[in-house]
Amino acid sequence: MDQRISAVTLGVADVNRARGFYERLGWAPSKGSDDKAAFFQMNGLALMLYSMKELAKDAGVERPGMGFDNVTISYNVPSQAEVKQVLAKAKKAGGTILRDAAQQFWGGFSGYFADPDGHAWEVAFNPHWKIDAKGNVKIPK
Repeated sequence: MDQRISAVTLGVADVNRARGFYERLGWAPSKGSDDKAAFFQMNGLALMLYSMKELAKDAGVERPGMGFDNVTISYNVPSQAEVKQVLAKAKKAGGTILRDAAQQFWGGFSGYFADPDGHAWEVAFNPHWKIDAKGNVKIPK
């Protein structure tokens, strides 16, 4: 198995509502998006929004409910100022700030927001990582 991720699928209560949130962040849905599923082409992978009920059914599991599921999605940016800008944009788009931006013990600067379905997103500036022009993270060897 190659060391990569092809797609991340978020189970959501309402695909249209969730899609609208990400569109208000400035993201454009890809061809094939409809009221049952939404697709966003990312830098090297896809983000998909799909009914949490149908996603659980597809995976053969029961969904225990909404809330923190011990998973966060990270969005790295090239500066501390951009961390604050992205958090403000997420709040304006309908997200909930989980933790305001602050200096971190590991040397970075980050904060968290949740989308309307409670998926936790970390917005982080990591001075140890480089971000290329396409937004790809480069971890030092």
